Amino acid sequence: MKPHFKHLAAAILIAFSAAGTYAQTQAPAIAAIAPASAYDLEQDVTRTMKAFDVPGIAIAVVKDGKVIAARGFGVRKLGEPAKVDGKTLFEIASNSKAFTAAALAMLVDEGKLKWDDPVVKHLPDFQMYDAYVTREMTVRDLLTHRSGLGLGAGDLLWWPTTSFSTDEIIEKLRYIRPATSFRSSYAYDNLLYIVAGKIIAQKSGKSWGDTVRERILNPVGMSTTTTSLAENEGNPNASNAHSKIKDKISAVKSMPVANAVGAVGINTNAEDIAKWMQVLLDGGRVAGAKGADGKELRLWTEAQSREMWTAQTPMKISTPKGPLASTKPNFYAYGLGFQLRDYKGQLVAMHGGALQGFYSRVLLVPESKLGIAILTNAESGGALSALQYRLMDQYMTGATPTDWIKLVSDVEEEAHAKELARLKSASTTRASTSRPSLALSAYEGQYEDPWYGIMNVKRNGNKLVMSFSKTPDLTGEMEHFQHDTFIVRWKERNFNADAYATFSLDHDGSIDHVKMKAVSEETDFSYDFHDLLFTPVKAAAKK
Repeated sequence: MKPHFKHLAAAILIAFSAAGTYAQTQAPAIAAIAPASAYDLEQDVTRTMKAFDVPGIAIAVVKDGKVIAARGFGVRKLGEPAKVDGKTLFEIASNSKAFTAAALAMLVDEGKLKWDDPVVKHLPDFQMYDAYVTREMTVRDLLTHRSGLGLGAGDLLWWPTTSFSTDEIIEKLRYIRPATSFRSSYAYDNLLYIVAGKIIAQKSGKSWGDTVRERILNPVGMSTTTTSLAENEGNPNASNAHSKIKDKISAVKSMPVANAVGAVGINTNAEDIAKWMQVLLDGGRVAGAKGADGKELRLWTEAQSREMWTAQTPMKISTPKGPLASTKPNFYAYGLGFQLRDYKGQLVAMHGGALQGFYSRVLLVPESKLGIAILTNAESGGALSALQYRLMDQYMTGATPTDWIKLVSDVEEEAHAKELARLKSASTTRASTSRPSLALSAYEGQYEDPWYGIMNVKRNGNKLVMSFSKTPDLTGEMEHFQHDTFIVRWKERNFNADAYATFSLDHDGSIDHVKMKAVSEETDFSYDFHDLLFTPVKAAAKK
């Protein structure tokens, strides 16, 4: 995974007994947005959209407790005139993880659980591959990406849209082999946030969406934010997803992932996320709102804010390429629902989010009382990074700006050109005259992976077609590459996730197993094909 190209993912929230509920007093609506300064935000956003092929962007900036900007730019859907504005909804994916952490923090404040409780105390059926890890995994561990699972392990259980239930996804954790020892290193995962979401729902006794709305969205005043794509139906002011197809930006369908609650789910806009950032920067206090006791409304204590923004898992620090080297942090770690780093001597708590057709980034600089949210309807990490550093420079120091838009664009274009050259080389150096060891009909059949389940290979004329049984969109023709390796070209071309499928033969010439791997290094890490090991489902086993 490349840090500026890939998908993260995430979720939300909470509810509890009547004793812990707040009065329905809501935070005041976004009132006076602070007068615009001489800074021309529109000029920078317009340049970014052009440089990175992004149809629409929403920006929220809060500073010193005030909303500096909460507005939209560009269009909701390519080829249509409707403009993005401050109320246009975007999927924010893993930026939902902050809501999950906050919801658990509220439970800790209420004495419903402790950060270091074993997960099995609250979910007795929870099980990881290793019995020791099952026993020792804590609620804190669910949020800190140090479980021993590999990067994005198991994401194919929910991404792209699958028919697995949330409970089935959690049950399948026990079949996913760890990549490292427990708590030894950082590797981003989504499945354990789904487990965290399950705990929240179990404690609330309500659906995940109802809990989120009742305990966080309503008190904060995020009145147009939703917790599922189904809730967006009928709302004309929702942004469309966009992806690249053969390097050309195109409108595509969204990716419902309702089974991944606790890891993804929130759809919001510039105006609402500005309110959320104000609460985060104010230690959980909802300015202007009062609780059932008539006192100021505070969703969680300042102590829990410190907990969420305390380093839990160290992350590797890499030196960015060329002109971006100055952005290298001095420290880098994961807290509880937030990545933590420094920029120009100040702590930055931030996160990214990505689902099909949507990328977003939210960052908070407590010392500067600054919050910045960038929501886009395209898949460009470069656009997020360029605006992130431009806006941080503007609102943290006001110094003469670096042209981050050009610098990031140049680095991204160079990296993409190198990847295209690598793919071309792989194609030209393959054993193009080789042939499959077996007749095409011999590759047909059902194959099973321990955690994903069934994959089918069927013959269609003179072509083989692969399809994943629980993932309707993971269906594609198999193009012979070399020897017993094929390239699966998924019918959904905007996935940009074509994969090698290599068949290994047993001593008798029968197929022993199938391994897969993404063709491009730019493929989103949630297409974790490399973790799959498919073996033939024998006729006897079927019976």
